[in-house]
Amino acid sequence: MLPINLSGKVALVSGVGDNISFAWYIAKTLQAAGATIVLACHPRVMGIVEGVLTRDVDRESRLLPDGSEFKPAKLFPCDASYDTMADVPEEIRTNRRYAQFPEYSIQGTVDAVAKEFGGIDILIHSIAFSSEIKKSLIETSRKAYHEAMGISSYSLVSMVRAAAPHMANRPGGASVVGLTYVAGERVVPHYGGGMGTCKAALQMDAKQLSWFVGDKNVRVNLISAGPYASRAARAINPDFDKLITHAAEHSPLRRPIEPEEVANATLYLCSPFASAVTGQILYVDCGYNIMGT
Repeated sequence: MLPINLSGKVALVSGVGDNISFAWYIAKTLQAAGATIVLACHPRVMGIVEGVLTRDVDRESRLLPDGSEFKPAKLFPCDASYDTMADVPEEIRTNRRYAQFPEYSIQGTVDAVAKEFGGIDILIHSIAFSSEIKKSLIETSRKAYHEAMGISSYSLVSMVRAAAPHMANRPGGASVVGLTYVAGERVVPHYGGGMGTCKAALQMDAKQLSWFVGDKNVRVNLISAGPYASRAARAINPDFDKLITHAAEHSPLRRPIEPEEVANATLYLCSPFASAVTGQILYVDCGYNIMGT
């Protein structure tokens, strides 16, 4: 038996906003493998995440395979819209949801994590947003398009740039894993607000980043997950279950994916078993991406 043991590894997981997201399952799985988990959450959802980590009603969602509970070492606020605090406009600084936090930029968050935990071995990028996600691409405004690209795609560049010095030449190497979707390669009409283009950019950026940090023994890969009924997905389309059913019926495995399967694939990419894997997209979609319908 060759178990995956991430003991001694520090994993910074971004994008957790509730207890049903891919990021949540990924963080739990990495902890189950022994990693120390640090969460970077949007300032507006810090209270929500703190709640699901403590409330009795959410205890079952925190359970790990051995019966212990998911307990991140620390939560940091982080808004992927801002590389540094100098980028934050005054109306955001003074907003009541932000004013309580002195630091929530990408650079500041990453530096704080590295300082407190002695470096970063694993970086998970699970961030995507478009204010006009319910609009088709042809109806999307320039402002919303640019906003979506900055948050959903450029944030990976910003995070890797900030984290690279803290991930360089870690024992066994370091790993960056982001999440993408088939809409980055094929037309998915309901996936609006410019998000299909954002995923296409994310995929090319990940490949380029793998080159720019490869000499530091940092690997960069993406997982292209199949349709999954997260809260964010349901917000895009109230009939999202129909999309899941369609993908399941047209996938070689004839079933929908489970979030644990995405988490397990992430665990592989963060493990020594993937030590020579970088710049790749790993499809975890029951084979749906190979089909023509």
